[in-house]
Amino acid sequence: MGHLLAAIQARRLADANGGECLLRIEDIDTTRTRSQEWVDLMHEDLAWLGLHFDGEVMVQSKRFDVYARALEQLKAMGLLYPCFCTRAEIKAQIAEMGRAPHSTLGYQYPGTCRHISADEAAARIARGDAHAWRLDMRRVQDLIGTPLWADMHRGVQRCVPTAYGDVVLARKDIPASYHLAVVIDDAAQGVTHVTRGEDLFDATHIHRALQAVLALPVPTYCHHGLLKDNTGKRLAKRDGARALASLRAAGLSPQAVYDSLHAALLNGGIWSV
Repeated sequence: MGHLLAAIQARRLADANGGECLLRIEDIDTTRTRSQEWVDLMHEDLAWLGLHFDGEVMVQSKRFDVYARALEQLKAMGLLYPCFCTRAEIKAQIAEMGRAPHSTLGYQYPGTCRHISADEAAARIARGDAHAWRLDMRRVQDLIGTPLWADMHRGVQRCVPTAYGDVVLARKDIPASYHLAVVIDDAAQGVTHVTRGEDLFDATHIHRALQAVLALPVPTYCHHGLLKDNTGKRLAKRDGARALASLRAAGLSPQAVYDSLHAALLNGGIWSV
């Protein structure tokens, strides 16, 4: 239902501005991506609700070569470095430092591999050591400063790259991160407005930094509220939140689904059906 709310908000924003609403299949995480059958069911749900989208559907898993070129550009600019730390090692390093979680992005990486020499890094990569590629936010900030971006609900925001840690832009099992893929694709599709849940507000600062270093256009953003259960907890599939298919099977009409979402928005996002 949270995904449905995002789709409705996007369609409404596009219609209100006389624009087009684009559908993108964000399936770059090859460790979690589902089958084509899942994509077909999503289209079926959207058609049942009467939600339509404009233009060609972009599929991210078909664009890895585009993301790879952007990664090479960032490497050539000296803005990426290989990180050989495991998640367990990062958590242990942070625990030793006594650092608390940073906003909604989780724990900030302490920069352990930032200081590895180029020769050592090259040798470790050559011998096949597993690694990710991180964006050096200190160098990014030295290059771009603290650029602005606009949110339709919160006003003008200032991006401070170093506040968000050296984020991962690629791993062996995931050739491009969400952060890199969406800014590349937004530019490629000529996106002027991005609407999404407020849980991605902090990530937008990272996206603004990438747009600045890659000289990409900057959309206007709109971060809407999230659906919650009766305890105020965000609805999530991992917590058993009901899927749209189950509501269809229970006999709800499309209008009943829309009405339940409208009621939830009037009730601080609390959704119960």
